[in-house]
Amino acid sequence: MSSLSSDRPKVTARRFVRRPWRLAAEASALLIAVVVAFPLYWMVLSAFKPAGEIESTEARPWTLSPTLDSFRRVFEQQEFGRYFVNSLVVAGSVVVVSALIAFLAATAVTRFRFRFRTTLLIMFLVAQMVPVEALTIPLFFLMRDFGQLNTLGSLILPHIAFSLPFAIWMLRGFVKAVPEALEEAAYLDGASRTRFMWQILFPLVFPGLVATSVFSFISAWNDFLFAKSFIISDTSQSTLPMALLVFYKPDDPDWGGVMAASTVMTIPVLIFFVLVQRRLVSGLGGAVKD
Repeated sequence: MSSLSSDRPKVTARRFVRRPWRLAAEASALLIAVVVAFPLYWMVLSAFKPAGEIESTEARPWTLSPTLDSFRRVFEQQEFGRYFVNSLVVAGSVVVVSALIAFLAATAVTRFRFRFRTTLLIMFLVAQMVPVEALTIPLFFLMRDFGQLNTLGSLILPHIAFSLPFAIWMLRGFVKAVPEALEEAAYLDGASRTRFMWQILFPLVFPGLVATSVFSFISAWNDFLFAKSFIISDTSQSTLPMALLVFYKPDDPDWGGVMAASTVMTIPVLIFFVLVQRRLVSGLGGAVKD
């Protein structure tokens, strides 16, 4: 009893010492969150501000007279709905195709033994180091030779190519975490390789697919460089980032319209994130454990 009672003050003292550091860490995390979220708050606030407050020299973190005029101008644009659908088609196609190819490729480089497998994995990392801007001009000529300029294909194909290295490398850890004994047991029970992949392996690595899909979706949804470079004459094939140019004019920019259009662009990303957040957290946690 005496030894137990003598240990209690030590435990209490340790907790007392650690608590200030924990409070400092929480305060730092809160400060970082506020700094990161402030531009988003300012964007939404500016979308509801009248033109006079947006252009005022006295910036205020609130509005005295919120209005929906900026959103009204956005939705009155005839091509805005078409741009929205095009962005959904591009982002959805990139997510589905890249996830499917990444799953098959990650399974191949993890479960099969072949020559230059390590070299191939290193090439995936090297591909991520190349700046996208450096490849825009070669991709332009490539899309021109394939006859894909002014089409959604010129936006879908490059994004699939750029999202695959990260997706394959990340999914490789999830496939590797599945024990080979499970695969052998499935074969002993009469399951084919195809059945094992889609009915056993695929559900186990699905959280990793969700995590990689979030990054692929955001990258394709917010793309402006490829949309500006590959969609030249046919504006009906443009995406939402190009819609911002309708409101941004060098001589008379409509900042309210720009902020309202940006807010509308952010909503699908938030909805997608909310729908997959549980899978995303478990997927990122699995990647860290690996």
